[in-house]
Amino acid sequence: MTLGERPPAPPAFQRAAESLRLTEVRPEIELEDLPAPQRLAPHSAAVGATVYRDDVELAVGRLILLYDPDGQRGWDGPFRLVAYVRADMEPEITSDPLLGPVAWSWLTESLDSHHASYSAAGGTVTRAVSEGFGNKAEDPVTTELELRASWSPTEEDLSGHVAAWCDLMCLAAGIPPLPPDVATLPRHREDPESFRQ
Repeated sequence: MTLGERPPAPPAFQRAAESLRLTEVRPEIELEDLPAPQRLAPHSAAVGATVYRDDVELAVGRLILLYDPDGQRGWDGPFRLVAYVRADMEPEITSDPLLGPVAWSWLTESLDSHHASYSAAGGTVTRAVSEGFGNKAEDPVTTELELRASWSPTEEDLSGHVAAWCDLMCLAAGIPPLPPDVATLPRHREDPESFRQ
């Protein structure tokens, strides 16, 4: 190993990162590998997702896997998942005072329904209103929901966590979850090397 070269990823991280790739997703979701942040933990991997309906983008998100064999304060283990979801919403929905607790329950109930065990979960739900001014005054007012969350998975197989995050994105986009007896399609990745860090 030369100066400045990162040490090889431990097998536990490699197995966890690979399990992000084994998840099957519904056809409305398009997944892609993303560059992972390098300063949050010794090892990391990331995926991005976009939810479409009839070629219209309804929601976007990121899921980041962090691994520190020594753990970090607040992690409750060596692994941490960090999720971000943003979806356009109708103004009357974003003004509902129960939106925050409901959006948070979308995450926790999705994790539970996929038997994705976790601990030390925390996060925020934000409503944003964007208005245009000046030469953007004609732009329509938009309202968005943003959910940022992190939790510590209690096992290396993260496929259930990815499936729960995808369900969360669909719920935020107004698409109900698939019934349990409906099959999903395998997703395809273009860059198999991106997880080998």
